[in-house]
Amino acid sequence: MNSSDLQIVAIDLAERSYHIAIRGSLFDNPLSYVELPAAHSALIVTNTTVGPLYAERLQRALSGKYPQVHTVVLPDGEAFKTWESLNLIFDALLGHGCDRKTILFALGGGVVGDMAGFAAASYMRGVPFVQVPTTLLAQVDSSVGGKTAINHPLGKNMIGAFYQPLKVVCDLDTLKTLPDRELSAGLAEVIKYGPIADMDFLGWLEANMDAALAREPAALAHIVKRSCEIKADVVGQDERESGLRAILNFGHTFGHAIEAGLGYGEWLHGEAVALGMALAARYSARRSELSAADADRAAGVIAAAGLPAHLPTLALSCDGARLVDHMRYDKKVEGTTLPFLLLRAIGNAYVARDVDLADIAAFLDAELHS
Repeated sequence: MNSSDLQIVAIDLAERSYHIAIRGSLFDNPLSYVELPAAHSALIVTNTTVGPLYAERLQRALSGKYPQVHTVVLPDGEAFKTWESLNLIFDALLGHGCDRKTILFALGGGVVGDMAGFAAASYMRGVPFVQVPTTLLAQVDSSVGGKTAINHPLGKNMIGAFYQPLKVVCDLDTLKTLPDRELSAGLAEVIKYGPIADMDFLGWLEANMDAALAREPAALAHIVKRSCEIKADVVGQDERESGLRAILNFGHTFGHAIEAGLGYGEWLHGEAVALGMALAARYSARRSELSAADADRAAGVIAAAGLPAHLPTLALSCDGARLVDHMRYDKKVEGTTLPFLLLRAIGNAYVARDVDLADIAAFLDAELHS
């Protein structure tokens, strides 16, 4: 492998440390996996969209290292992030007689990564796995940091585990086949890193959004690397979200409520998070903590990525109070309170623990009719 343009981002978690490899032409190169432990078998977990594009190529890359390489294909979409789909992975592992050294390879977007990781954390009380994310959202966010989960009808990602991969292989070439809508959804998680941690990165995005949307290789490489660097720094300090890591949830409390209110699968996760970030910025301004200009700036970057920045009055069949009800099932609920990630300025995020949910409902009603 020519490593001249290979980017490496380290995740420092003591004995659970690993690295993220970023470059084109990575996922189907056997050298990408040469340092992984030996095993008799490997299981590729993919879905009906990604599998036909890439599963056979990954299987060939792994076949020289693992005597048996099996594949399980899951239905595609957030609506299938369920126990039923999870059991398809367990059925494959048990059906092929996979042992506790078997390595799972999550080949797909965030849903595949979350489910494969949760299956790896659970099968025989834990087997190793590797993230091979094929969407921008997964490369910059969900494949990094060890969060794994499935959804429950009452709440998103409510059943899961912290479980770190052995490695993350971000092949930028897989972004060439990503639908435009999925690319924009991934940019939501990229944009997030500006308001919470890096004002300069937000400025870079403002200046280079057209290049990102055009999939210019240099722009995508910078986006993935810088996003992973910020997340790696946060996860290295707070693996299990006891403090600092909460800033990575910017926009997600609003976003998860929107997803639940619409029904999982109606909007892509990144679209809901994008709107959630715009709402969080405007709510920060409502509390006189963020300037209206900065709230408008955040919304402007979101809109430039082709993402929703305002609540549509016809898309939601629920009012502010019902959206708040969905928030009560958020896994960050602490008794009767729900922490909100808000902004004091671009690059300065904090957890607010004094938020009145009735005020959130009133704010959302105003947004619905603005």
